[in-house]
Parts: sequence; C-alpha cells; structure tokens
Amino acid sequence: MAAAAAPRRDVQGPREESPLERKVYMDYNATTPLEPEVIQAITEAMWEAWGNPSSSYPAGRKAKEIINAARESLAKMIGGNPPDIIFTSGGTESNNLVIQSMVRHFRESQMAKEDGVEALGNGAKPHFVTCTVEHDSIRLPLEHLKEDGVAAVTFVPVSKVSGQAEVDDVLAAVQPTTCLVTIMLANNETGVIMHVPEISQRIKALNSRRVALGLPRILVHTDAAQALGKRRVDVEDLGVDFLTIVGHKFYGPRIGALYVRGLGELTPLHPMLFGGGQERDFRPGTENTPMIAGLGKAAELVSKNCEAYEAHMREVRDYLEARLQAEFGQKRIHLNSQFPGTERLPNTCNVSIQGPQLQGHLVLAQCRTLLASVGAACHLDLGDRPSPVLLSSGVPFDVARNALRLSVGRSTTKAEVDLVVEDLKQAVARLEGSA
Repeated sequence: MAAAAAPRRDVQGPREESPLERKVYMDYNATTPLEPEVIQAITEAMWEAWGNPSSSYPAGRKAKEIINAARESLAKMIGGNPPDIIFTSGGTESNNLVIQSMVRHFRESQMAKEDGVEALGNGAKPHFVTCTVEHDSIRLPLEHLKEDGVAAVTFVPVSKVSGQAEVDDVLAAVQPTTCLVTIMLANNETGVIMHVPEISQRIKALNSRRVALGLPRILVHTDAAQALGKRRVDVEDLGVDFLTIVGHKFYGPRIGALYVRGLGELTPLHPMLFGGGQERDFRPGTENTPMIAGLGKAAELVSKNCEAYEAHMREVRDYLEARLQAEFGQKRIHLNSQFPGTERLPNTCNVSIQGPQLQGHLVLAQCRTLLASVGAACHLDLGDRPSPVLLSSGVPFDVARNALRLSVGRSTTKAEVDLVVEDLKQAVARLEGSA
C-alpha cells in the first residue's frame, strides 16, 4: 500500500543510525505529513494555475478548473454534492462559521416571525446542544456566546461507561429555542465514535413535531476532522446538515472546508466575512488555489484507499496495544480509549503506564525515539494536569495524568512499534531509577 513516509526529525549524516536514535512519529491525530501526490498537486498549481480564479485568461481559468475539481473530490469523499462544499481556512473557521451562522439565522427568523418562532416570545436566545469532549473550536465559541448573553448552551456529559454522548441525553437537552446540535464524529483523544447517525434520526423525527408546535427546526452539525481518512464518512448515512472537513488530518494541506446540505436552500448559512463574492458570497476572499488543489488530491486518495488505510492502521494499533500489555503487564497498562461495546478510530491508542512517577509528559520527555503527545495539541499547556476529556470519560485522575496519546498513521510499521515499546520501557526505567 502506497503511503507517505512518517516525518523524520533526526539529523541526516553519513553514519548509520542506531535503533534508539531513530525517531518514530505517533502523533497523527495532531497532524499528518503531506502525501507525495498532494505535494505534486500543490506544486503544479503553483506553476500552472497562479492566476486569479475570477479572471478569464488561461491561468485564471486553470485555477477555477482546479478549484471545481477539488470541490468534486471533497464531495465524493463524503458522499455529498459539490455545490454543498465551501472552502475555508480550516476546521476552526468551519466550526465558527456554523455557530455564528445559526445565531444570525435564529435572530433573523425571530425578527421576521417566520417558521413559527413567535411562539418563543420576545427576547428569546438561540440554544445550542453539544457535549463535554468537543474540540476547543466548538467549546470556546459557545462558551463566549453564553458569557456574552447571546446564546444559551447545554454541554451534555459523555457516558463514563461508553465515552460517548448518549443519544437520550442529547435529546433530553433540547429546549424550545434549540437551533443546533453539534456533536463531533470522533474524539481526538480517545478515538471514540459518537452516535451521530442516531442523533440525526431522532432530531429529524423531533423536528416534524416541533413544526406542528410552532417551534424552529433544529439542525445537526458534526466536526469530522478526526474521522476523515481513517474510516468511511458519508453525509447521507450521518444525516447531518453541516460537516467540518480538515485537510491536515488526512495528509492534506492546512486548509479546510464545510459541507452544508442544500446550501442556502435547505440549510441556511450566513457569512462571517464580506468581500469579493468568492465561494458564492458565503466565504469571500481570493481562493488559495494551490492549497485547494492539494486538499482535493488528499480527498481523492481517501476515496480510493480508505479501506486499505483503515485496515493497516487498525492492525498496527492493535499490535501496539498487545506489545504494551506484553511488555509492561496488563495490570500496569490502562487502555484509556477502550470502552466495552464502543467503536473507536482504527489508529488511536490512549494509554497510561501506571506508576506514581510516570506522568505522561515526564515519560515523553525521557523518550529518545517516540514523538507523541499527552492529548490534544490545543491542550499542551495543561502541564501535569490530566486531560479534561479523559476525566469526563470516567478515567481516574491518577490514571489520566499518566496518559499518552499514541496515534499511528498510514506508514507506521510493526518494526517501528517495537522501537517505540523499547523506548518507553527504557524511559520508564530511567524515571523509576532502575536504568
């Protein structure tokens, strides 16, 4: 299976590396390297499609063609329609665009007395439902809206048994003023897959009753950043109205996109920016053609190879977990991302090596081969404080404090797993004073 080589951060030189001098990257949930085909697509666009996509001369027309082809590739990857894809700067913008758009849509509907919102009364605020383990680009915008008195928000706790936001709990949080339910498709730290299809089905059934009662329709959004490229993602199966796409999570460039079902017709979207009218006025600004070309190529590779990627990552991840248990003993290894009966991403192993001196950040500091993290990249300022995601998921404090998030990629090998396990063994020995 063709795949991008894992990033190498060691110094190249004439001498041969010893096994423990080699660096093994296991932080693919944080970011991924560009596939060679993606680099080629970006480079070709820089040379051949440097023109403004809104211009009529050849270089401009070429840029527009590349953008349209990329839009088609993204739509194919998620089972959607090309006109429903909007290019953005990344996942943070896509998530914020959905949230801010729903605030504006609620206000405008309230003012126009459309969709029966007069039943809510004057001064009603839009209400959002999400869960406690969302990415900061969902959590923080909603917290700010709540603090500013603009919106009401319910953060549904995830189950300490399944690690998931349970469907009944999400539905129980719905209020008359609820306008959006946003639940991530897969968690970035545990890899847990959420019940998005079931939530969408239940919300759809609820909406038919809400319309009869004169209440606004609830839309459903999922941040699919971690799932894309690791498992099949289909917007028809999910039943969502919005879906966030993040290129650098599936070996593409650091831009993103937003899927909006029936953009501007079935599903409202209001721009946060105003300018030259690009992206049909929903996201103006001269398009970044080379990066869009790379994003399209990355999506094309996922469409062609997703099953192979998934199978390879699962095999290597399962081998990693088995080797850790064999080396350290099952009583000492706590697999924080394993919840009975819960599906998870094929590449994610959140693990704690139990011991009073083995906090995750201390273990990583002692590693000479492993390149990984203790959790989400946006939470690296936590120090030795445990991950809020793990604590919310029922992982005990002392166990969560020792957590390592190991995420394998398309090119990770079992031989590299062996190097990492040996590296961890020596790091633990040094910390415990027995090296």
